[in-house]
Amino acid sequence: MTLSRRRFLAISAVAAALPVAARGQSVHHWRGVALGADASITLAHPDAPRIVAMARAEIARLEDVFSLHTPGSALNRLNATGRLAAPPPELLECLSHCATLYRATDGMFDPTIQPLWVLYARHFAGKTNAALPDATVLKSVLEHVGFQKIRLDPNELRLKYGMALSLNGIAQGLIADKVAALLRAQGLTDVLVNTGEFAALGHAPDGQPWQIGLRSGDDLLPERAALRDAALASSAAQGISFDGEGRVGHILNPKNGLPAHKRWKLVTVTAPQAWLADGLSTAFCLMNRNRIAQTLQAFPQARIERLVV
Repeated sequence: MTLSRRRFLAISAVAAALPVAARGQSVHHWRGVALGADASITLAHPDAPRIVAMARAEIARLEDVFSLHTPGSALNRLNATGRLAAPPPELLECLSHCATLYRATDGMFDPTIQPLWVLYARHFAGKTNAALPDATVLKSVLEHVGFQKIRLDPNELRLKYGMALSLNGIAQGLIADKVAALLRAQGLTDVLVNTGEFAALGHAPDGQPWQIGLRSGDDLLPERAALRDAALASSAAQGISFDGEGRVGHILNPKNGLPAHKRWKLVTVTAPQAWLADGLSTAFCLMNRNRIAQTLQAFPQARIERLVV
């Protein structure tokens, strides 16, 4: 697969958001990886190293819930067996958010897309200029897609045979929210958290809103997004490509199994919570402008920050 444009955007946004120390405060900045994406925490506080260590531990704990790359994660155990007794509360919360987005987007946001994602990854592995998977194969895999087929119960989660979940379109945002909440509980009021999506508390040390740089492909956009007590997420239909030629993007339509139309090079959404911005930016890659506007009516505090054609 080609380099994730979304991951590259995260690097650029962090670089653009680095603040200048003000009012005698030193800025502590950590960079690492969360859910396979570049992550950072930027804050000004005399006890910053200890607080950042707490935040890193929280990220690791949540990866053990949501990550497809951690063999023993709750999500992987659910996918492997089709059932998960006593699911972690964070997983139940995330799936509740998924249900909200599934309804509001008329099924365009659907975490049961994982079997399709696996099909595409295997289909294009090691091939050059390959055609899309056969329509008959797509139809058979689509039988295992559909959020309404999940049994959601606080005591046990169940998937029908052949189903599997990917929370990559929402979990990064939810982790940003959780880390921001942890830092707020520590008494911090001015923090920028980046786990691939951004959650901003208060303002930068210079007293201004946090400034987030945006990229579309290789282009750094001239404007920046100003965040104060808000969240931001970006998605791109071609952010990851299944094929080496960069033709077949990673955001798949859960209704017909086809890759997202290339109408949008970048979709950036701001919202009160990062999980919401994350999920909407993913779903909007599959929608035209009118459908996006209709969906936003269900979330009056969310808005499109940038649509790049």
